[in-house]
Amino acid sequence: MKIKIAGGSNELQLSEAAFGHEYNEALVHQVVTAYRNAGRAGTKAQLTKAEVRGGGKKPHSQKGTGQARAGSSRSPIWVGGGRAFAAKPRDFAQKVNRKMYRGALRSMLSELVRQDRLIVTQGIDLEAPKTRLLAAQLKSMALTHVLIVVEAIDEKLFLAARNLPHVEVLPVTALNPLALVSYDKVLMTVGAVKLIEERLQ
Repeated sequence: MKIKIAGGSNELQLSEAAFGHEYNEALVHQVVTAYRNAGRAGTKAQLTKAEVRGGGKKPHSQKGTGQARAGSSRSPIWVGGGRAFAAKPRDFAQKVNRKMYRGALRSMLSELVRQDRLIVTQGIDLEAPKTRLLAAQLKSMALTHVLIVVEAIDEKLFLAARNLPHVEVLPVTALNPLALVSYDKVLMTVGAVKLIEERLQ
């Protein structure tokens, strides 16, 4: 499988092991959901009826008042009462083994190639960490909503991209399923492609 390198007539041979898999929607959904859940704090906490301060005395007589029977002013149906099903701190993490995680990445990368959403370039060279320089390069490739994947983080590129909306720069080591599904296009350097192929063999 070959892909054209942007800005020239050269082509890059892509590994079938990393970029030639069928799309497994169920696996991708499971891995993306697990990745998002792993980022949840899970620290929400509410008080139950037993944990709210007060409510020890019966608010009023059982009979004769014309009101409903009440044994505590901290009942969930009273203002200031506890929650009937109070939220407690919990861990939202879901187990995803390495084989599933890598399989989802292969599936997503392969689908990007099939949909012509993966663009490969020799490199992104900036004379200075200026947003306008990077914006001009992306405009020349008609890219507005793009994930840029490089072999190693480049400070000039990172500084130039951080003020552009809908543009994110990631090194190969930080590539994740959520980032791959969050952008219309993915721009990779040739070096990044080679590293991904090594990691997904």
